Amino acid sequence: MHLPPPAADRSPYTGYTRAHWESAADALLAAAAPYADRSRALYHFPGDRVSWAGRLSDGLEGYARTLLLAAFRRDETVLERYAEGLAAGTAGVWPRIEDRGQPLVEAASIALALRLTRESLWDRLDDAVRQRAAAWLADALTAEAWPCNWELFPVTVGGFLESVGYEAAASRKAVERGLERIERWYVGDGWYTDGDGRKFDYYNGWAMHLYPVVHAWLADDSDLLSVYGPRLSAHLADYARLFGADGAPMHQGRSLTYRFATTAPLWLGALTGHTPLSPGETRRLASGALRYFLERGAVDDRGLLTLGWHGPDERVLQGYSGPASPYWASKGFLGLLLPPDHEVWTATEEPGPAEREDAVTPLTAPNWLLQTTCSDGLVRLHNHGSEDVRYDPYYTRLAYSTVTTPSASYDNSVIVGGDPGRTGIVPLGAGTTWAASRHTAAGGTAEVTTLVVASGATEIRAHVVTGAPAGTPVRITGWAPAEGVRTELLPVTGIGAELTVETDPSGLPSVTGRTGEAVAVTGRTGEASGGGAGADPALFVTLARLTAEPEPAPLERTVTVEVCEAHELHLSWSDGGRECHLLPLGPGREGKTCRFPSSPAEEFPA
Repeated sequence: MHLPPPAADRSPYTGYTRAHWESAADALLAAAAPYADRSRALYHFPGDRVSWAGRLSDGLEGYARTLLLAAFRRDETVLERYAEGLAAGTAGVWPRIEDRGQPLVEAASIALALRLTRESLWDRLDDAVRQRAAAWLADALTAEAWPCNWELFPVTVGGFLESVGYEAAASRKAVERGLERIERWYVGDGWYTDGDGRKFDYYNGWAMHLYPVVHAWLADDSDLLSVYGPRLSAHLADYARLFGADGAPMHQGRSLTYRFATTAPLWLGALTGHTPLSPGETRRLASGALRYFLERGAVDDRGLLTLGWHGPDERVLQGYSGPASPYWASKGFLGLLLPPDHEVWTATEEPGPAEREDAVTPLTAPNWLLQTTCSDGLVRLHNHGSEDVRYDPYYTRLAYSTVTTPSASYDNSVIVGGDPGRTGIVPLGAGTTWAASRHTAAGGTAEVTTLVVASGATEIRAHVVTGAPAGTPVRITGWAPAEGVRTELLPVTGIGAELTVETDPSGLPSVTGRTGEAVAVTGRTGEASGGGAGADPALFVTLARLTAEPEPAPLERTVTVEVCEAHELHLSWSDGGRECHLLPLGPGREGKTCRFPSSPAEEFPA
């Protein structure tokens, strides 16, 4: 992909300007064009993969998602090609929109694109084509959606059809119904779950916020915008912290192959005026993400977006991922709706959160703890509240980062009795330096309560295992290895005569011990008897670190950990800070409640 020379004066961090975004959009559209069929209604990209929706739906996906990019670019010559495809597609080429079918998703992209380009595309179509297109889209008004972000696809279609006067009452009803349904998933502080449960990921930005805010903005509905705009602004205050200094978004959640779609909510805040970010910071974060992927193989030698993260990578795909799925990255070009003289394009780039300071930030709604170090620009996400309804390595691990990927060896996990599962995650809160949760393990027979405390790049991880018979092996793993970073995991204390440090062939560090034996502690020593499900809990405490610093201080010197009476965790940091945390030892333990306060320094024992 040939881009303009970097503009170091206006963009000292990324070198990217509006011209770079325009060139990238033009290149992606040009590369996709040869893969349209004769009707120009279907785009079949090369490769053997077919999504579970089938090849015909995959071809529609190719049309819809590249049309969305063309709509943001607003190139009338390119839009003429898509006008031909629309005429053919609605004349019988495209599959019908049915309950919970993939065409419902693609209908939303088509409707949004038509709404954005009404004068240059929709209004120039023959009346017969407009009627056919409206009739095809209208099936989305009554189609049953999956109970998640899919509820917003009828909203998007309904908003467009109402704007052109087609079945206005039914369109308005679809909009109201969808917005009402997502309300039950709003949990406050700018965060939604993607359906029932606790599924927190990038769908917050590129779906749950995007569609309602864009609809309200395009409809010029001040009442709706007064609801959804402040939510977006609140979300962006947290969201901006999910990008590393190299531009990498957090490697967590589903549909990661959409890549720089992560920039859509950043642009949306600037577009609607609902953002806490400065213009220079907005562009720095967005351009950083685009550059990050373009420089790491996201586009192949044919100019096509690949199915993966950097280059092709099946680990980040789902069954619904087809050859054209990566083109939902088109949402990242939302910023091109801002005119060239908008301050987001003219301001000088400013550093993002990961470049400004070390920070430990609790996110209350998802019960996450974000840990950022400006010396290496890494961001780590400690997950104590997000999970999918099924096991998913991108939801269920204890931690994620902007530089590591979940490993097949179960990084950032507590493996009880050989079972690496982490289900039934219950958030227990997050504070200034800590987050905690409880989950079931060992096939549901054991329970693990975990506390993480962070400062700088150092983490203290304490795990209390209950319900596991005496002698049950417990393996605790650290960060997965990654190029250019150091991963460390050291034992502090645990149930077991001796904790063993191991490294698997992939380089994943782990610490192993067993339940039901003596507690080895620094300072005072307690006892934990053996037994079955009713036995005293087993406690395991480790130090962990993920860092890109070339010569970091020895991990064991960054903090002193003392476990008193096997339930109080006292921390003394090398910078003089001190904390005390009370560990839960299970129900029925008098005087030992399940709480995780960050105590003031004066409460720390002398």
